[in-house]
Amino acid sequence: MELYLDSADLAEIKEVSKLGIIAGLTTTPTFMHRHGITDVDGAIVELSKIVDVLQIEALGANAEEIVAEAYRQEALGLDRKKTVYKIPISMEGVKACKILTDEGFLVNIHLVYTLQQAYMAMNAGATYVCPLVGRLQDQGHDALALVSQCIEAVEYYGYKSKIMFSSVRHAEHVRNAINMGVHTITVPWKVMKQLTENNFTKVGTEEFEVHTRLMTVKVKEAINNNNPVVTADTSISDCLLKMTAGGFGAVTVISEKNEAIGIFTDGDLRRLIETDGTEGINKNVGELELTTPLSIDSNEILFKAQDIFNKNKS
Repeated sequence: MELYLDSADLAEIKEVSKLGIIAGLTTTPTFMHRHGITDVDGAIVELSKIVDVLQIEALGANAEEIVAEAYRQEALGLDRKKTVYKIPISMEGVKACKILTDEGFLVNIHLVYTLQQAYMAMNAGATYVCPLVGRLQDQGHDALALVSQCIEAVEYYGYKSKIMFSSVRHAEHVRNAINMGVHTITVPWKVMKQLTENNFTKVGTEEFEVHTRLMTVKVKEAINNNNPVVTADTSISDCLLKMTAGGFGAVTVISEKNEAIGIFTDGDLRRLIETDGTEGINKNVGELELTTPLSIDSNEILFKAQDIFNKNKS
């Protein structure tokens, strides 16, 4: 199933093109108007240089005008093999489609809402026949049934037309298109971005990242060298100042030999206030019952550190 981007936003078109997965771009005068494009011809030429296949509108009051517009746009420098001219379904549109396809142009008959319209487009040799699923569903019609009928007609009668699933509103529409065997789908970027998303995938990826980090990152690479340290004669209030200034919930208490002899945490502070009241902050941290913290060589991997934590949970 060919995947087209449906857009006129130059920035997102460039971004999506870098993925290397889209067959081309479909755009409309409405999209261009929405993005403030006033030089339509200039935009068309620029887009044709970015994407492999560009589908653009060829409008006219009758078949002759539509055909003339296609030739006029081609004269801008467009490649006939890489440009698809979109024509709204009508008797004049069908006539123009037949003329253009006989002359080697690629044509998309779009704004299709009925099987009869699709049938006329197929008979005229349309390269693409494009039902608008979202719009039909907005009006309460069974758009998916129409798309299925169009696919069946192509396969049963041997038409060369490709059925393009358009007016995509959400990721479920893409699943519908895949299940029905649609030949082509055109999708806006906001929906396309959702196609690789799933909460289970996210959870699994995060788990893999955590386990990879545990097995590959050394302790010294993970620790913050700005962890605050204090000596045993430091007051609790000064400990709090250091914790607050550094944005940490603990300070390491060290000896005169620069060896860790304890950890004072915000949890210790709460317990101190519960027993001694606010006067407790006037004590020195060395007056508390400090427990020598467990240590690990800084060159060990994080998995080893985690193992120590797990074995010494209290």
